Amino acid sequence: MLESGKKYIDEIMRLAKKAYKEGEVPIGAIIVKDDKIIARAYNKKEKKKVATYHAEILAIEKASKKIKDWRLNGSIMYVTLKPCDMCMNAIKEARISEVRYLADEKGEIKEKSVIKITKFKDEKMSLVSENLIKNFFRKKRK
Repeated sequence: MLESGKKYIDEIMRLAKKAYKEGEVPIGAIIVKDDKIIARAYNKKEKKKVATYHAEILAIEKASKKIKDWRLNGSIMYVTLKPCDMCMNAIKEARISEVRYLADEKGEIKEKSVIKITKFKDEKMSLVSENLIKNFFRKKRK
């Protein structure tokens, strides 16, 4: 794995842990363009009481604001969990070129995607991400 990939994994995990501490589903996302992070976000659905406040959506909004364009061509999103259908559609609309994620979700995205989407080959960090999410929901169900 490239050194920058490790740096990005560390950052999305930091964001996911921040979400976890705030009682949110622990998902962190960043958007990288030209090897620079242009947006960082984590879930804020519970805090803001807005159904669409997923990490991916918030990162897209921040990146668009930063570059002053809704088109995020040539950018890569790094996220701790494979994006849901809503987020994948937003990613497509934003013209993000690639998504790299750590953990799989139970349900697979049914449609074929024109966006390259790959799972990191970092099994240790994938397991850490999956366990963080599992622990979050275990605590919620007690």
